Formats: sequence, C-alpha cells, structure tokens
Amino acid sequence: MKIIVNDKELEVSGQETLIEELNKLGYDIPSLCYAKDARHQASCMVCMVKNVANGQMIPSCSTYPTEGMHIETDSEEVLALRQMSLELLLSDHRADCEAPCSLVCPAKLDPAQIMLYYDKGQKAEARSLITKVIGENEVPCSTCKAPCEKICRRGTVDEHVSIREIVTALAADTSLAQVPAHSKAVLDKNVFTSKLGRFTSVEKEWLKEEYHDASRCLHCACEGREKCKLRAYSTKAGIKSTRYGVSSALPVKEQIKVVGKLCYEPAKCVRCGLCVYNSEDGFTFQHRGFVMQVVIPEESKSHMQESLARLCPTGALYLEDE
Repeated sequence: MKIIVNDKELEVSGQETLIEELNKLGYDIPSLCYAKDARHQASCMVCMVKNVANGQMIPSCSTYPTEGMHIETDSEEVLALRQMSLELLLSDHRADCEAPCSLVCPAKLDPAQIMLYYDKGQKAEARSLITKVIGENEVPCSTCKAPCEKICRRGTVDEHVSIREIVTALAADTSLAQVPAHSKAVLDKNVFTSKLGRFTSVEKEWLKEEYHDASRCLHCACEGREKCKLRAYSTKAGIKSTRYGVSSALPVKEQIKVVGKLCYEPAKCVRCGLCVYNSEDGFTFQHRGFVMQVVIPEESKSHMQESLARLCPTGALYLEDE
C-alpha cells in the first residue's frame, strides 16, 4: 500500500495504525495515551497528523492508513496543535520535575538527593554525593548566599530546610564510610521543568504533619521524571512554561501505595487511560468531563501488577525507589 507523507510517496503494510507505520519509516510521532501492544483510546491528541485530502486533524494512534492517503506530520499547523495539546495536559499535571533547591545550587550539588539519603539514614551515601562534586575540599556553603534555602518549598509552609547546615555537617564527617556515588546526571537547564504551584492552607497543614523526617524536606523532585514522556515532549516542543498555568485542584504530593513498589500520585495524572484499559477490575475513571479522575479502589490494589508503571507517560504511576 502506498501513502504520501509530507509530499513523499512511501510504502506501508496497512496492517498497523499510522503511528506504528510512520515510526517504522523513521518519523518520530509522539503520543502519551498510546503504548505498543497495549489497549488504549485516543485522548491526548499529541500524535495528531493532518489528512491533506479533507484538512482534518486525525489521531495517528488509532487511524489505519488507506491507499493513497496524504498526510502531514511536521507542518506548522500540526506542530502548533501538538504543542497546544501538551500545554493543556500540563495544566492538569501538578508536580515539580526537579526540586527547586537542586536547580539553583551554584556549586552544582544535588541537595534534593542529599536530603533524601539523609532522611533515610544513609549518611554515607549523602556524603558521597557531596565529595563527588567538590572532593574532600571545604564545602562552599559558608560563603554562599544560599539560594537553595531561599527557594525551598518547605519555607512556604513554615521554615525552610537547613540545607547548608546539613550539607556542611555531612561533608565534615570523615567517619562516614566511602560508598560509590550514584547521583543523577548534571541537571540540564534546557529540560522542561513543570511547577506544582502554590500550596493551599489545607495542604500546608497536611505537609507539616506528613513530612517530619530529620531534615523536614518535602522531597519535591518527581521520582518518575527520568522516564516522563510529557517532560520529554514538552522539552522537544520548546515549551518553557505552559500558557494555561496549573489548573489542577488535586491535592499536591498525595501518594497512594498500590502494591509492592507500585505508587500512584493523582496530581501528576493526565488521564490518558492506559492504566485503566490495561488493568482488570483495577484503575478506573471517576466522574466525567473536566473533573474526571483516575482512581484505584482499595479492594483492587492487591491484584495490580507492578508492570503497569511502564505504561504511564508521566510520573503519576511509578515504582518507588527503596
């Protein structure tokens, strides 16, 4: 079967949807609501292509090619629609991709990961992240103006985390055993970073009660950010901040333990439906329209599979790093 893609005639099998046929031909078509060999329904509109014959935009994830079909995949009109779709999805996605403290550290330390190790009692691992960056030299925190503490989200709840004090103490404690440093790659400032918005007064009270580890850190960084398609596509589209802001009213940082290491954070969900369509008597839609949510009934948690995490296009469904 022959179709025309961006004015170029190409041969396709006609046995698979356009997104698969185009990917095989080397066209990188994004999609958030689609995963190969998984049940899905077109909803994200990020995979749209244009049918030149009638001028309609069609979802490539659920449309099969026909003989002589003429489509556009990278015209300004198509790319603009995809970007608008991404921005609308981002308005429903309430999360910090990276912790603000790690984004602003002039010494290029990763305070967020250091605080995470510190709160888990893994002080040797925390120190290793510091020495990996600055060696055994004196930590420059004493002369730093501490932008990490100024931007710390805990400071909007009550008092900021004492990042400088903790980091300095860890670096000075040479009694801590040396362990390999498994830090994340250096943060790329060009990668899209979503913002979760301001905390409500109710959320502030909840956060005070919920986050009372040694550092008092809120652990803002998303655990699913490394594999987040929403972030990757937003970066590729050149989105710096969404024009629609964050309109989600879902409680921030609500973490639901599903089964094993599988966790679900509703505020990061873009309602693609992949976890709903690919779990039996499990995740389900609640309500309709703009207030629709994906929920997991308590009685359904025990028979969910951890493998569902691989289908989630955001950090909403992920395997907790223990």
